[in-house]
Amino acid sequence: MTCKGCSATVRHSKEEVQALVEGQLMFEVNVVSDQVYSERLAICASCPHLQYETTCGFCGCFVAFRAKLSNKRCPDPKGARWDKQDSVS
Repeated sequence: MTCKGCSATVRHSKEEVQALVEGQLMFEVNVVSDQVYSERLAICASCPHLQYETTCGFCGCFVAFRAKLSNKRCPDPKGARWDKQDSVS
C-alpha cells in the first residue's frame, strides 16, 4: 500500500519500525517505564484498528513510538484505551 500524500510505501517490517523508533527515542526525555510501555503495546496489539502490525489506524503513528511517550494517549475517538502517564525520564 502507498501513502496518499507522499507516494512512499506505508508498510514496514517490525525490524524497520524498531530501528526507526529506537533512533527517534534517543531524542525523547518524557517517556514511560518499560512496564507501562509493555502494557500499552499489548493493548495496541489487540486493537482491531492496528494496521500492518505496526501502525495505528486512527493517527498513523507507529505504535511502538507513540506508546513510549508519556504525553501521548490512545487516539481512539470512541475512548482512549490507554492514557497519558507521568514520565520516568
